[in-house]
Amino acid sequence: MSIFQALVLGILQGIAEFLPISSSGHLAVVQNLFGLELPLVFDVCLHLATLLAVILVFRKRIWSLLCVFGRWITRKTKPEDSIELSMIVAILVGTFVTGIMGIVASKFLPDFPIKLIFVGFIITAFLLIFSSKVSEKEQKDENSTELSKISVKQGLFVGFAQGIGTLPGISRSGITISASLFAKINRETAGEFSFLLSIPAILGAFILEAKDLGTLTQTISVLPLALGCLAAFTSGVVSLTMLMKLIKKGKLQWFAYYLIPLGILGLIFIK
Repeated sequence: MSIFQALVLGILQGIAEFLPISSSGHLAVVQNLFGLELPLVFDVCLHLATLLAVILVFRKRIWSLLCVFGRWITRKTKPEDSIELSMIVAILVGTFVTGIMGIVASKFLPDFPIKLIFVGFIITAFLLIFSSKVSEKEQKDENSTELSKISVKQGLFVGFAQGIGTLPGISRSGITISASLFAKINRETAGEFSFLLSIPAILGAFILEAKDLGTLTQTISVLPLALGCLAAFTSGVVSLTMLMKLIKKGKLQWFAYYLIPLGILGLIFIK
């Protein structure tokens, strides 16, 4: 893999991992079009880079959740901890559901037809459109920055959606944010919950595939790997920051105007 290819794939991963357009789908399409083989170790490190991007952007919320969790463990919780405690529980139950679905889906992903990826793009687009309409009715104040409580039922629902998001072409961020909005979680909370829920999912995938890191020098040289990961991290921070602003303004449907034509063109021209 050349340095240029690593940079392009890193930037694509950083952007598509967070914007609701499906990183796995886009990477699969690029690989198919240009005949690229993505070393597993490179894929693993790209996910680690995007994980670090999530941690950086949401560092304050993550620290707050850890503090609340610590107080819960030591039985020193405060009344104002209730909202963040509900988010912790929702993340745990959502991760459990995602994990089960991810294990099942992994048995089918290696032979996933390229055509179905474009179908996934179109499905994601309509989810974004419909969830944006729902959020317009449910939330009149688009500038609200207050978190809301998340029930166990909502956590299970969004976790189930994230499990579906493991399929190439279905955007993980798109389907989890849409599911949160369908579950009547406000925009601010929906955005944060979606990406906080992604942390254990990305970390789990990294751990499962980390065994291949031992063959690093045999699969890809260090320089392209490092630059690709840096590109993924940087573009990830920028795209995630931008997306959170769009979520608060209820503009998720904008991405549908890109995904629908892409999906249709792919179904027509890609074999």
